[in-house]
Amino acid sequence: MVVEINDANFKEVVLGESKPVIVDFWAEWCGPCRSIAPLVHELSDEYDGRVLVCKMDIDSNSDVPTEYGIRSIPTILFFKDGKMVDRIVGAVPKTIIASKLQSII
Repeated sequence: MVVEINDANFKEVVLGESKPVIVDFWAEWCGPCRSIAPLVHELSDEYDGRVLVCKMDIDSNSDVPTEYGIRSIPTILFFKDGKMVDRIVGAVPKTIIASKLQSII
């Protein structure tokens, strides 16, 4: 299950999570974001119970994207133990996302 998050609940949901977390920063108008959305959902199903998968709409939220230097989308941030440990910028194949995910589990 992919969890929709926002500026208000980011710290609680992402930084407070004991499992590794990935956050997909996206926007409705972004073609590359729409192209990787199914991959993000597939990874959420495949890693269910081991990883928390979240999405944040940058059009509705500006504080967290600004804090983490999100300058282009899609951007996926990887968190472990409440700290950002990696990022992917741009639409990439599922294998690249999965490989980075495996490295933090």
